Amino acid sequence: MWHKIAAHISQATGDTFSIDNRRSVSGGCINQGYAINSSTRTYFAKINQASQVAMFETEALGLQQMAQTQTIRLPQPICWGTEGNSAYIVLEWLDLRSGGSEIAWAQMGRKLAQMHKYTPPSPPLLRGGEEVDYALLRGCFGWSVNNAIGSTPQINNWTADWAEFWAEHRIGYQLQLARRRGGNFSRGETLLAAIPKLLEGYKPQPSLVHGDLWGGNASVTAAGEPVIFDPATYWGDREVDIAMTELFGGFSPAFYRGYNEVWLLDSGYEKRKKLYNLYHILNHFNLFGGSYESQANQMINKILG
Repeated sequence: MWHKIAAHISQATGDTFSIDNRRSVSGGCINQGYAINSSTRTYFAKINQASQVAMFETEALGLQQMAQTQTIRLPQPICWGTEGNSAYIVLEWLDLRSGGSEIAWAQMGRKLAQMHKYTPPSPPLLRGGEEVDYALLRGCFGWSVNNAIGSTPQINNWTADWAEFWAEHRIGYQLQLARRRGGNFSRGETLLAAIPKLLEGYKPQPSLVHGDLWGGNASVTAAGEPVIFDPATYWGDREVDIAMTELFGGFSPAFYRGYNEVWLLDSGYEKRKKLYNLYHILNHFNLFGGSYESQANQMINKILG
């Protein structure tokens, strides 16, 4: 497999690459991660089962689309594919550091806000020889393909109404999966029926969002440049990204100050963020089970009052 990956890197970059060394590094909860080295270059490779190759394909597409905004730093996808029973994606290696200065986190907030403000170009871009119909997403929520949140399928059917999109393709879909897993969410249907009322009068513009922006998917390079990675990209309400940054401990206060300098959050965000973060808690139940079921039910009760 590693010989195939090295050959694919060489083909993609136009520079001969051979793996002189590889070492295991963190690849998150879903994938195995490796630093692969030649005498002159290092890349980051993620490995999973061959059946998960679409997850890597859409990760690369999301990184490419976010990079087109020319706002925030992302790892460049080099190549991806399958070999035997394994799927892989190779990414640019970024020398990340824990922590980061207040200046760097404020800059991350400003750059994320700039990405959220991005307006697609007209006429449509070409990617892989296929025209991307950006006219479809003007005023619509979703994405050109389905992708994954963790390893869970994420449905991105284009939808004009934000409340409908969130109820059907985010909370509703996760509840369906959770019930199949044996989860008990007695007020789930009540919540779905209440979402149009909960979001009544709120008309966000579609923003290109990271989609999975917790602390493990954001960092700062050794040079002090903020970077985000491992996206679950789609066009949605920008607040879904900000809400998730608060879910598992929160980002530096400088991040939120920087974001609001560029694009102030709308009134009502504090209430909406509970509904947005419920999506991720339900997904964690579907991925890991355990106490996430009770946490999700507590959140549903708080949202419904």
